[in-house]
Amino acid sequence: MISTRGRYAIRVMIDLAQNDNGAYIPLKDVAERQDISKKYLEIIAKDMVAGGLLIGASGKGGGYKLSRRPEDYTILEILELMEGSMSSVACLADKQYKCPKKRKCRTLPMWKEYDTLIHDFFSNKKLSDLIH
Repeated sequence: MISTRGRYAIRVMIDLAQNDNGAYIPLKDVAERQDISKKYLEIIAKDMVAGGLLIGASGKGGGYKLSRRPEDYTILEILELMEGSMSSVACLADKQYKCPKKRKCRTLPMWKEYDTLIHDFFSNKKLSDLIH
């Protein structure tokens, strides 16, 4: 399940893209438009800046803006930054994980197929697709 962190991060990025006028956009404005707690968005935005998705500036005229054009973001990269691995099972999420049942596991091909569907879906969906 994708948490509010992932869902709100996408909403913040859509809002910033739709309201882009070249200047930094105050988080309070985004919070009001999206009806999300500003305090919660501060935590999310901090992680998004650290992850390189947003640029932040403090002080008068400060706020946030996208670090790239909307068509240069995949939904997968946003979700993975906010949620971590999108893999369905531990043995696929962590390449270092040594499962003693890997050779005999009848379900592993199913999980691989499922993970491929999720990965392909979100990696082919761009932020710009959600704006237009």
